[in-house]
Amino acid sequence: MSSNEPGNTGQEPRSEAWKTALTVLQTAKPPYVPEGAEAMTVLIEYPPGDPGAPPHRHSGPAFGYMLEGEMVFELEGEPERVIKAGETFWEPGGDVIHYQDGNNRTDSRSRFVVTMMCAPGQPMLTLVDDEELAQRKDRRAPRPA
Repeated sequence: MSSNEPGNTGQEPRSEAWKTALTVLQTAKPPYVPEGAEAMTVLIEYPPGDPGAPPHRHSGPAFGYMLEGEMVFELEGEPERVIKAGETFWEPGGDVIHYQDGNNRTDSRSRFVVTMMCAPGQPMLTLVDDEELAQRKDRRAPRPA
């Protein structure tokens, strides 16, 4: 085919890498996405041993990927667990309390990316006060000894 023929733009052939480039890391069925939600993707970086954000909640579901280090992750009603680099996590948002997202390592930083579906007019993160934590203590999974 000459460069004057239809379909030939004079460019090199396209790569076929796209056919195998995609790896599904996580699938989830969130209970809801707030109407009119806005997606926000953030990078969180904690220094070694940092406890992370105080107990909080998000107005909509959040989906994350651990880039570096380890995070202690705990949602209301679930036991705490450690998320390591290369692993994913998600939370439903709404009324569910997110107790922990701190750095599990004292010798290295932790970095993770989170994409949240935020309800319009609400902050992406709302702290939970001590009174509410006390009222809902029965919803927290047993703590490790």
